[in-house]
Parts: sequence; C-alpha cells; structure tokens
Amino acid sequence: MTRTQTTEAPLDSTTIIERGRRVLALEAEALQRSERALGEPFAEAVRLLTSCTGRIIVAGVGKSGLVGRKIAATFTSTGTPATFLHPVESVHGDLGIVGPDDVAILISKSGESDELLGLIEALARLGVKRIAMTAAAGSRLGRLCDVTLDLLVKEEACPHDLAPTTSTTVTLALGDALAVALLQAKGFRAEDFAKLHPGGALGRRLLTRVGDVMEREQLPTLPLGATMREAVVLLAARRGIAIVVEQDRVSGVVTAGDLTRLLERQDDVLTVPVAAVMTTAPRMAEDTELGSAVVHRMETHGIMAMPVVDGAQRLVGVVHLHDLMRAGAV
Repeated sequence: MTRTQTTEAPLDSTTIIERGRRVLALEAEALQRSERALGEPFAEAVRLLTSCTGRIIVAGVGKSGLVGRKIAATFTSTGTPATFLHPVESVHGDLGIVGPDDVAILISKSGESDELLGLIEALARLGVKRIAMTAAAGSRLGRLCDVTLDLLVKEEACPHDLAPTTSTTVTLALGDALAVALLQAKGFRAEDFAKLHPGGALGRRLLTRVGDVMEREQLPTLPLGATMREAVVLLAARRGIAIVVEQDRVSGVVTAGDLTRLLERQDDVLTVPVAAVMTTAPRMAEDTELGSAVVHRMETHGIMAMPVVDGAQRLVGVVHLHDLMRAGAV
C-alpha cells in the first residue's frame, strides 16, 4: 500500500499557521454558539442523570464513539458509574450490561446512524431513559430520545466539511459540561476525586495531608519567658523556626528572618526576650489539611515552615515547605 500522493507545492509558514488558526477559530466559534444556546434541555439532561440509580450508558459509532468513550470515562472518574456500549456489539449480546435503572447518552452528528437507531429500540424496550447529542435535533435520534441536546454544528473545520472536527470538539465539551454539572449536583468533592485517583502525582497531591508529612518529635519549642539566645540555637539546629508555646498553645513564632531584622536594629540580641521579637499571630496549619492548600499559603506569604495544630488548636507538629514538595503535595 502506498500513501496518497499530493502535487501541492511546499507550504510557507504563514500559510500553515493561517490554516491552523482557521480550524481553531471555527471550533471556538462553535463552542461559543453552543454556550450561548445552552438552555432547558441541558438542565433536563442533568436532572435525568442525577436521578439515575443505575449507570450511564454512552454509545456512538466512529469518531462519535471515540468521544463517547472519553465522556464515559469522565463520568466514572467523577463519581458516576458509566460505561461505553458499542451499538453493533450491543445487539449481539452486550446489551446484557444494560438495566432499566440506567440512563443512555446516544451520540450521532446526523442523528440517522442505523447502528445507533437499532440500539434505541432495544433501550426503549428495557425502559431506559435516553439523551441524544446530535447536530440534527429533528432527526430520528432526536425524536426517539427523551431529551435532545443540539450540537448546533453547521460546518466542520475540515476544508471539505467531511472529517469530524468541529462536531467532535463540541460533543466532547458538552460531555464535560454534563459531567461537571452532575458532579456539582451530587456534591462530589476534591476528597472524593482523590479516592478515585490514588496513583501518580495527582493522587499524591490530593491525598497528602499535613499530618502525613509534619515533624512530630523534638519540636523546636520555647517557653514564653525564653531569650533570643535560646532561640538562636533552635533556629540554627531546627531549620529556621522556633515556636513559642504556653500550655500546648502557640503564643508566637520566631524565624531566621526575625533574627536578621533584629540584628539590623541592635548589637546585643542574645538577651532580648523572644516575646519582644516573635510574631504573635503566626500563620498555622491544621494536621488534617491538604498539603497542597498549605503549600499555596506558604508560597503566597513567603513562609518556609509553619506550626501545626490539631482541632483543639494544640501544637502537634511543624511542617516545612520542602518536605511538602518532596511528598508531592504540589
């Protein structure tokens, strides 16, 4: 087999870039049109999906099927069981995975795909509610479904208006909109997302809590009546932080920066009480907080280490920015 030959002359960069921009412009325009037209059918679809007590069945043929697989995966990863069902395989046994409590999303630009229409009849017999995603709301697919979401795609980005490009982009985006609206309706939280994504960098960022990383032993603490002589020793030995405590409560924090500013003001610093130097309302972390949230706070305020307290505001540890970053909290 040989590749299709072309007699077109070598293209200059300007022509290539302009062709690329045309595709992006057409698809962006289609997305904006879809956004402006989003209305009650979308709300009906989300309510139908929210009330689903089974699973979401997504079906499509060709490029619509490929997009459908991604949509099903997005639903599953955000807390709603979903599966892709190939229309042809469905009528040869795979229909066994479908139950009356399921909701189906059927994707076809033309709305006239014979394979998909055959599946619709089977779904109707099972009592499955159906949502159509099509660029032809008046098609047989649109008429045979309970809710129809019109893609409003009039032109593909392909110069011959043939290859599915704009239509698949809008379908994918609309699927994302359904998934996000659904997870918000169901109260799906970042913590829930983390439970479904325990592996890799994303899982570490979402699962790592301050209590998993913080130092718990030999904390760099000083009594309220201590002097800077004692603080200097701790600052040198314990990574630049000394925590002033009184009855297990944090009264203040002394950092290497505080020591530097004090040295700029006076020569004899060792006898100065820590109470005169410490920050009396320091920023602190709670041991149950997500590490990523604390990293953001540290970076925003230029902090390298924080006292960690429990729910009763008792000092239970100290956490360092570098330790959080090594643990993959960012």
